Amino acid sequence: MTESVRERLIGSTVELMQRHGVAGTSISELLTHSGVSRRSVYLHFPGGKNELIAASVSESGDAMASMIEELVASMPPGDALSAFIGFWKKLLEGSSFIAGCPIAAAAYGGQDAPEARAQADAVFSHWRRLIAPRLAAHGMDAAAAAAMATTVVAAVEGAVMLCLAARDTAPLDHVHTQLTTLLAAQTG
Repeated sequence: MTESVRERLIGSTVELMQRHGVAGTSISELLTHSGVSRRSVYLHFPGGKNELIAASVSESGDAMASMIEELVASMPPGDALSAFIGFWKKLLEGSSFIAGCPIAAAAYGGQDAPEARAQADAVFSHWRRLIAPRLAAHGMDAAAAAAMATTVVAAVEGAVMLCLAARDTAPLDHVHTQLTTLLAAQTG
């Protein structure tokens, strides 16, 4: 099945945000990367770059949420964490430590795209709401599960940033070890 113009624009925007952040994702580079016309951008996203970036954050966040939902529904917390960290390690190594999280890029680039920052907040909140009930189902009380869900998202996202800086997955390994210990101590 062929990608629609809208899907190509969003996919290209996500890739460019992963590599260059929000400010570094220009319309001209997006046109070159996606192979679509300038007119197509404004036909699909009348609000221009800010609307396109917000839509890209939403769609990439939803894709990640689907993965998280599948992991936490089918595995115990420690195994789901291992799979999630494995995903990030594969993405980082596969991109030669160039591509990071487009949601984090939107949060950092909020001064250039305030709608995208708000969308990043919504995405991160959604991820935490997917994780917390599964932790509660494994023995944590609701407040502790919510706090642990925030800790997991924050620690993994922070580790991804450290991995990019170091060009090494060791920070994810360290976070994995520490979070596994915390989860084992607090879940059944």
